[in-house]
Amino acid sequence: MAPHSKARTALTELREDLTGEVFAPDDPGYDGARQVFNAMIDRRPAVIAQCADAEDVVRAVRFARDLDLAVAVRGGGHSVAGMALCDNGLVVDLRRMHEVTVHPAAKAARVQGGATMSHLDRACEPHGLATPGGRASTTGVGGFVLGGGDGWLSRAFGLASDNLLGVELVTADGQVVEATAEENPELFWALHGGGGNFGIATALTLRLHDLPAMSIAMAFCLPEYGPQLVATYREVIEAGPTETAGGVIYLTAPPEPFIPEHLVGQRVSGVLLTYPGPDDELRKLAEPLLAIPHEVEMVMPIPYAELQCMLDDPPGMRNYWSAEYLTGIPDAFVDAFCALGDAMPVPTGTQHVVWPQGGAIAAGAADWPLGYRRDATWAVHPFGVWEDPSDDERVREWVRDVRAGVAPWSTGATYLNFIGDEGADRVAAGLGPENMQRLGRVKREYDPDNVFRFNHNVKPL
Repeated sequence: MAPHSKARTALTELREDLTGEVFAPDDPGYDGARQVFNAMIDRRPAVIAQCADAEDVVRAVRFARDLDLAVAVRGGGHSVAGMALCDNGLVVDLRRMHEVTVHPAAKAARVQGGATMSHLDRACEPHGLATPGGRASTTGVGGFVLGGGDGWLSRAFGLASDNLLGVELVTADGQVVEATAEENPELFWALHGGGGNFGIATALTLRLHDLPAMSIAMAFCLPEYGPQLVATYREVIEAGPTETAGGVIYLTAPPEPFIPEHLVGQRVSGVLLTYPGPDDELRKLAEPLLAIPHEVEMVMPIPYAELQCMLDDPPGMRNYWSAEYLTGIPDAFVDAFCALGDAMPVPTGTQHVVWPQGGAIAAGAADWPLGYRRDATWAVHPFGVWEDPSDDERVREWVRDVRAGVAPWSTGATYLNFIGDEGADRVAAGLGPENMQRLGRVKREYDPDNVFRFNHNVKPL
């Protein structure tokens, strides 16, 4: 740690040099600047640098290295483990860097490192284009893509990282490098699932796809129809077009206009089918599901950017999540999944979800260090969301119970974007033990001192 006089001088110089804004603990706005999506996270960085461009990021990294400060990187701030923050170190906050430039003829977009899914989706929508994104509009594009990236369009167009064309990266020594299939190809390989281990992504270039139509079918049932709903959904997905996605969910019915008053605050089971096509085609696919007794039904076209907002959770909630990827969902799994849904803490914002993999996910490149294996056919995502701290233990215990309950069907792999700090073995399970050595060599080249360690960490070999 640097002497106080040197630190004060360096902080003064950083304030003068940065185009963006700098916050220290005594500054107005500091507490707001350190808030992240998960309200359980309460960390106090020594400095928060809200960078306006790549040059600001370079200045911030060099400032941290000069003072021997730990560095955390904030994009969307959605890491359930709070990896966007660190105590007594520097936070490189990218949120001011959210410009999206769409190149319709090339079907590509250049996205600054602090953009959210909403920035990306809204920019692409006027051109009838889209790329796989997270299932919430407030998710940061950078962390999502570099962690693999599984969303509503992934069965149609692959994972987000499958659509990564290039990255502008600030390395641990404060240099700006480009990573593409032709330039720094080994680094480019590592960025397909290796996360923020190798530098700070100040811009990403993504492949876009034509999306002339998007539609959804949704139904909510009483929880006793959950087993029938899951089994029927399984049949619809396995027999239908591979681009059909969505999921089955248990949740506390929210106070939405389309929810009958008698269901609000009660446990319900629900189904969502998403389809990159017209709603009349989707209605035919959804007929077996809509034949199950239900309380709510919707089949409609919807702009993709609006679909991305449907499951947004309010800020300021407490969060704890995990995930398991599955070899299949036979009838015994259906029974186990639904029993866990019946045990889900209610009323909270907690969700118990199973959704399909396969399609373009399975067809992607086999050698990327992805957040899970491509041969998984289904995924379970227990998503604990609540407000009252007295619920902390019961919600976290339920999430752990879900993992244990579906373990007989787990591939053993996972998707690192959907878990918190679950230890080094889970990181290896997400990236693949066979990839860890290769990733460690890339880490040694670009971050030999493990400066970027507030992540699902890969240590330098």
